[in-house]
Amino acid sequence: MSLVTFDKIISDRGSRYAVSGGPATSRAEVAAALAALTANKRFAKATHHSWAAILSGEGVKEDDGESGAGQIILQMLERAGLADHVVIVTRWYGGKHLGGDRFRHVVDAVRHYLAQTGR
Repeated sequence: MSLVTFDKIISDRGSRYAVSGGPATSRAEVAAALAALTANKRFAKATHHSWAAILSGEGVKEDDGESGAGQIILQMLERAGLADHVVIVTRWYGGKHLGGDRFRHVVDAVRHYLAQTGR
């Protein structure tokens, strides 16, 4: 699994964000990507790994406790026309609620991934 990760890209009130992604054509490959990411001790300790992918034309997503985050990622992948690819936004909770700002951070993280990978 060739996963690309951009770590420590956003920090707000103690919460920190990273974004990762790579090719995935099935749920098994998405699971392998998540397993590869969380094999790293630092990422294993993260609070949330929200993700989305478009697999064979079907959008799949997981909020992982960050309500609504998977849907935001999926919408951005659809707009970018990025199929057979998973994007994972990781958050380490910093102890303070971010309210609506957490959605802005998810959007910014996905934008960062798309820009850095030329997608």
